[in-house]
Amino acid sequence: MIECKDLKKIYVNGDVETAALKGVTFKIDKGEFVAIIGPSGSGKSTLMHILGALDSPTSGTYFLEGKEVSKLDDDQLSDLRRERIGFVFQAFNLLPRTTVLRNVMLPLLYSNTTEKEREERAKVCLKYAGMEESKFFNLSNQLSGGQMQRVAIARSLINNPAIIFADEPTGNLDTKTSHVVMEAFQELHKKGHTIILITHEPEIAAFAGRVISIRDGLIESDIKK
Repeated sequence: MIECKDLKKIYVNGDVETAALKGVTFKIDKGEFVAIIGPSGSGKSTLMHILGALDSPTSGTYFLEGKEVSKLDDDQLSDLRRERIGFVFQAFNLLPRTTVLRNVMLPLLYSNTTEKEREERAKVCLKYAGMEESKFFNLSNQLSGGQMQRVAIARSLINNPAIIFADEPTGNLDTKTSHVVMEAFQELHKKGHTIILITHEPEIAAFAGRVISIRDGLIESDIKK
C-alpha cells in the first residue's frame, strides 16, 4: 500500500538548512497497524505529513496504492486526501457548537449524497467507532475527551478511506482514556483497516503490530510483533 524510497526533507530558512528526514525507506502493507515513534524533533511528524499528502519530500519517492504522490497536482492531492485518507488528530478538530452527528457528516457536505444518506453513513461510522447512540445529538463540547476522540475517529471513516493516519491521538487524554481509544483503533485494525499512528509514547506504540522508531531523521529500528 505504501512504499517510500530514500525520502529526504530539508527546510530552508534564509541561509540555514535543516534536514528533517535524511533518507527514509520502508514499505507498509494493506491491513497493517504501524506506529511511528520518536522524540520531539525526530522527523516523525514531517514523515506523517508526507505520507498523508499534506507535504512533499525534497527528494526521494513515495507511492500510495501504486501512485507516485509527489507527481500529483494540487487537485489530485486534494482528491487523494478526501477519498483515500482519513485523519485523526490530537486536538480532535471538532466544531464545538455542532452535534456529534453533524461533525461526522461534515466531510460529505459537498459530496453527491442526500442529507438522509449522509446522516445514515455518519450513524454507521459512530457505532463502528464505539460511540453511544444516546450521544449522537449532543454538542461536541458536551463530550469527554475520549468521546470526542471517538467522534473524530468516526469522522475519519466517513469516506471509507484506504488508510487512517492518527497523529498523537491520545496526547490530550489521561492514561485510562488513552487505552480505551487505542483499543478502538485495535478493533478497526481487526476489521481490516490500515492504520499509521504517530506517537512519542512507547506505551501507546505497543498497541500497534509494528513499530518504526525514528531519530534524527533516520529509521533507528523497524520491529514487527
